[in-house]
Amino acid sequence: MTTQEAIRPRNTPVRRGVQREKLLPRRTRKAVLVAHLVGAGGWIGLDVVLAVLVFTAAGTSDVALAALCYQALELLVWPMLSLAVLCLVSGVILGLGTKYGLVRYWWVAVKLVLNIALLVLVTFALRSGVIEVAEYGRQLAAGQVGLRGPGDLIYPPIVSTTALLFATVISVYKPWGRLRKK
Repeated sequence: MTTQEAIRPRNTPVRRGVQREKLLPRRTRKAVLVAHLVGAGGWIGLDVVLAVLVFTAAGTSDVALAALCYQALELLVWPMLSLAVLCLVSGVILGLGTKYGLVRYWWVAVKLVLNIALLVLVTFALRSGVIEVAEYGRQLAAGQVGLRGPGDLIYPPIVSTTALLFATVISVYKPWGRLRKK
């Protein structure tokens, strides 16, 4: 029996290979985890709303409804961007403050790459596309243009929702093991 094992309380598990001072305190870790889960759940929810609006606009012959759907898309961009940043920041904090690390396990590294890729896509591709379509929706409501399809906006909610659901699944199952063996 080592000195450390002799002085620790009986019900306290021994943590091997993890330095205790590097880990987040339990309450802090749980608070950050809740923020991460709320951010991810909200992001998935906004993706579903985006999909409903895009597919409703694409599938309707009602010009007023299509115009309203196109204009409403603009309201989703900043909340989606905020939730993406929340997921990234809380994920990095969890990675740095828990035994999983940022690039210690494959599943964490994959989630990090997915989060950064989706954040970049929302910031640069989706935002500009939504602004363009929202302007088209305003013109459509004013009767200045004819009804057309949503174009490339069909793909973002499909890709993003699939990627976020994949990230959720690998968070639960934690596949692939460590990136490099010690």
